[in-house]
Amino acid sequence: MKKVAVFVVAFAAFIGQRVLYLRKLSLATRELPLNHLPNCLFLKNIENGAEDITILQDGLAILSTGLKFPGLPYFSNDPGKIYALDLWNPRLSPVELQIKGKLDLNSFNPHGISVYIDDDSDKSVYLFVVNHPKSKSQVEIFLFVEADYALVHLKTVKHELLHSVNDVVAIGVESFYATNDRYFRNEALHTLSIILGLPWRSAVFYSPGDVRVVGDTFHSANGINMSPDKRYVYVSDILAHKIAVYEREKGNDLVHIKSVAVGSLCDNIELDHDTGDLWLGCHPNGAKFFSNDPKDPPGSEVIRIQNIHSELPVVTQVYADNGSVIIGSTVAAPYQGKLLIGTVYHKALCCDLK
Repeated sequence: MKKVAVFVVAFAAFIGQRVLYLRKLSLATRELPLNHLPNCLFLKNIENGAEDITILQDGLAILSTGLKFPGLPYFSNDPGKIYALDLWNPRLSPVELQIKGKLDLNSFNPHGISVYIDDDSDKSVYLFVVNHPKSKSQVEIFLFVEADYALVHLKTVKHELLHSVNDVVAIGVESFYATNDRYFRNEALHTLSIILGLPWRSAVFYSPGDVRVVGDTFHSANGINMSPDKRYVYVSDILAHKIAVYEREKGNDLVHIKSVAVGSLCDNIELDHDTGDLWLGCHPNGAKFFSNDPKDPPGSEVIRIQNIHSELPVVTQVYADNGSVIIGSTVAAPYQGKLLIGTVYHKALCCDLK
């Protein structure tokens, strides 16, 4: 009986410790004072989230919308769509891009996106899209034809190492880095790995002749992006509340340089074309995000990192909302005094930067 009693006490202590760990992990007690920006307007036509947004240097924003993600709500059974938004047009009206080719549009479920411009040829623009058709995981490569507002599907990339892709950053016409936000495909094992705090998620390099893991110590690898000079890769370890900084080596290996604490559950990473500052769309309270209580909705937070390669990077909160305006932010993309904020399943916002 004593052994049983000792086991029960030990198990109860373990469960209690894990509960405290999960509350700390999810920032369950965090409450944010409002920190709004001026002249914020919802984007027209975006009613079911814009999980990822990237902006070309000419001011054309590309939006990935309609994501259906395990464990999170969605409010439309329609397939996902890709939109373009001209930020120089004061109407701020996104236009759906027509997808051409053999891709099954009925199961299109877009997640993270990245743009690659081929400077070695005719400046062709390629769009890489993480896609989860029927809960699968793959990366679609499109040619963007801006004159027709169309995407021509070129290729679908599947590989056993790309088993739970969250985001992608393109580094060539057919090559990219990608993040996996899960180690186990099984939902029960995935949940257990979070409870136990196993840092087993990965970043993967892909090219047609070479696929390999280049980082595998993440609690959950989410957003990924690259510095303007293409020397560094940034990965958001969302559950560790950090941005990991890697230097690219010959052969596209990655060497970890440091990690920067951000104090929030930050998802996608966008960069300022001019300054190289990192802009992060974040969940200030993960417990609220996953519980999704309409009476106490999850909030949104935007964080900027300046001088990330210095000894003292500057981490600044630029925007914060308690869910009264925008719910569950995942991305923040700046351009010429404007800021686009996207979400998993809510709306998208355009604000003026102070």
